[in-house]
Amino acid sequence: MGVTCFTQEFTTPVAPAKMFKALILDSHNLIPKLMPQSIKSIEFVEGDGGIGSIKQTNFAEGSHFKYMKHRIDALNKESLACKYALIEGDVLGDKLESITYEVKFEASGNGGCVCKMTSWYHTKLDVEFKEEEIKEGKDKAIGMYKVVESYLSEYPDVYT
Repeated sequence: MGVTCFTQEFTTPVAPAKMFKALILDSHNLIPKLMPQSIKSIEFVEGDGGIGSIKQTNFAEGSHFKYMKHRIDALNKESLACKYALIEGDVLGDKLESITYEVKFEASGNGGCVCKMTSWYHTKLDVEFKEEEIKEGKDKAIGMYKVVESYLSEYPDVYT
């Protein structure tokens, strides 16, 4: 098994605690509401959202994929950080065993935040992943973050 690591970050005018609450703590409620064309539902199949919990994302009808499952491996509400793993689902295809993500929201000087993300792609056998192969998934993740950013900017009183 090989491991390929990628990092990325983006800035947002939304405060870090709000982004963390929306994208990490309450994503199972918020994301299906904001993106019903892509995400049918997100539900906990084990646990209640704490460390060790597993949540299943069910994609909307007509999607290329049916579902994926994530396991929460670390959750730090004080430092606004989370580590989780994509452990099951057809999104892994035939090359990937799992993907581990580490996300941290840090304050920026303007009241907003910097979102830092690191992803480790654990491949089957010795398959090597190139950034171009992962670009689509990264773009979708950033797109989701931007949808949440727009919602939080439009409704500044939520997740306070």
